[in-house]
Amino acid sequence: MSEFKNVTITREANVYFDGNVTSRAVTFADGTIKTLGIMMPGEYTFGTDKAELMELLAGELVYRLDGGDDWITVKAGEQFNVPAESSFDLKVSQLADYCCSYLDF
Repeated sequence: MSEFKNVTITREANVYFDGNVTSRAVTFADGTIKTLGIMMPGEYTFGTDKAELMELLAGELVYRLDGGDDWITVKAGEQFNVPAESSFDLKVSQLADYCCSYLDF
């Protein structure tokens, strides 16, 4: 889906890692939330409260889930899941455009 309709967008950006990662929240009529953002090249660790679906819209990165040893490559058009109450590491090799969906299960 390249377009969201009937949503509310939070104007203020979420800014992380000295501005190298930014996102904006998109709230749907049913209350679900996604964030749309950009990550500059670098290495980052994120924590999760809810389970997340990370979709890479442009760019390339590798990720490692909390407790894992393997780094997995994700390219534009691919996605990965992150469990609730965990963390994940990212190595971003080129500008990455992403959509993060927060899942309730």
